[in-house]
Amino acid sequence: MKQLCFILLLALAIGLLAYTTRPDGEKALLSVPFVPDIPRTWDSAALADYEIPLAVAKASPKNVSPDYYYQMPEMVIYKSYPIYAPGREPKGYWEWLHQQEPEVVFDPAKLKTEADWIKAGELVFDAPTDTTGVFTVREARDSAMYAYTNMPLTKEGIMPFARYVVPKKGLVVVSGLGCVMCHTRVMPDGTVLKGAQGNSPDAQRVAYTYRRYEVPEPAAQGFVKALMGAPWLADDPHTQLSRQSKLAIADALDAMPPGTVLREGASILFPPQVPNLIGVNERKYMDHGGVNRHRNIGDLMRYVALNQSVNMIASYDGFVPAGKGFKEVPAPATGIRYSEAQLYALAKFIYSLEHPANPNKPSALTKRGERIYAEQGCVSCHTPPAFTNNMLTPVDGFEVPDEHRKKYDIFDISVGTDPSYALKTRRGTGYYKVPSLKGLWYRGPFLHDGSLATLDDLLDPRRLRDDYVPTGFRGAGVTQKAVRGHEFGMDLPEADRKALLAYLRTL
Repeated sequence: MKQLCFILLLALAIGLLAYTTRPDGEKALLSVPFVPDIPRTWDSAALADYEIPLAVAKASPKNVSPDYYYQMPEMVIYKSYPIYAPGREPKGYWEWLHQQEPEVVFDPAKLKTEADWIKAGELVFDAPTDTTGVFTVREARDSAMYAYTNMPLTKEGIMPFARYVVPKKGLVVVSGLGCVMCHTRVMPDGTVLKGAQGNSPDAQRVAYTYRRYEVPEPAAQGFVKALMGAPWLADDPHTQLSRQSKLAIADALDAMPPGTVLREGASILFPPQVPNLIGVNERKYMDHGGVNRHRNIGDLMRYVALNQSVNMIASYDGFVPAGKGFKEVPAPATGIRYSEAQLYALAKFIYSLEHPANPNKPSALTKRGERIYAEQGCVSCHTPPAFTNNMLTPVDGFEVPDEHRKKYDIFDISVGTDPSYALKTRRGTGYYKVPSLKGLWYRGPFLHDGSLATLDDLLDPRRLRDDYVPTGFRGAGVTQKAVRGHEFGMDLPEADRKALLAYLRTL
């Protein structure tokens, strides 16, 4: 099994630039000798209460044992190279790539300081977890794919969501499913922001392959079932979708706006907004449904391990997504996993990420908005300084089990947003976590399903009407529908609404 999920070493000057916003004392600490205390990722005691049960508790995942996990081969991280859009590639670049020797770039023996570990973690962030066809050279060099997807590019013409890798001289492949694929955002000026809510049109890329390439229909159907099926639900919408034509599947994929994510265990039909990893160290729960707890760096390492391979070989009430016949767990030797050092370095890099400089500065208008923010009670859920209370809110239709109130941080009020993701997916816990509002000015689309493109849309009362045209996700074939829920601040006078929005953009 090659994991289904989801490397160019920077020059020293660029690497140091990442730390220029840190206090001088903290920068100095990053440069002293550092011996990490690396936790064990697949630790039985830590895993025992790491995951929140699913809304259908009997289907909660049963993960592989530590013995199985540590029999999986460790990943080798090779040097990787930028992918230029057709027409933007330097002359002779493709031929030059074929002359390069494979080069292993992650070596923990060479990491002497905390800064070294953080920079090595960026290599892991950029590294592929699949080079077998999730993203192909044919796609990377197909100008029609770039036009179809409206692919964001950097100022240099680089497509930053994947990279070329040379595993042996003369063989150039495209890396896929690294963290970089989902958690990279191309800003309006063509710069790249790593760790942010990404804006890769990956769903459209897959839809393009189904429409333009000779992909067998059973392969497209199997992709949907393995990636998103939840057959323990009597009316599982993804099992139903997996029985439709590949063009119907392509239609569903095309309806997902950039900023939502095509990921395992989630949904094409009610897709999740890409989480922002910047500031994740302040959050107690991971994913929109809060399915994984975040108590320490070991939990972040577990989260990566799960999402880059292991949750596809877990058993969900007997359904094994990447198993033979969707039932049998494959042999450990057929899989792959990050090493403990790679996971630790990646977690250190993610913890080091900082929001970009905010161009929205405080003013009399934003001060007024801050007062309105407090008066409207926004602080009860989006509490400063993290701008989240780090709690879980139950969705409509889910009854909170008594034992959950003792074990988890439950804010027992529903905000009324669409409950489908929380009730009808392999990640659905019956809850949505309260998200942080930090960095709203550069993020989007909004709400857990990306149904609203801008902050202004969030406070627009017209979105509650059935004839509303959602500015973000609305689903294949849907032209109008209400976007209900999270109605706070929508009845404010126009001037107060503008002030509140101005304040939110300063966070």
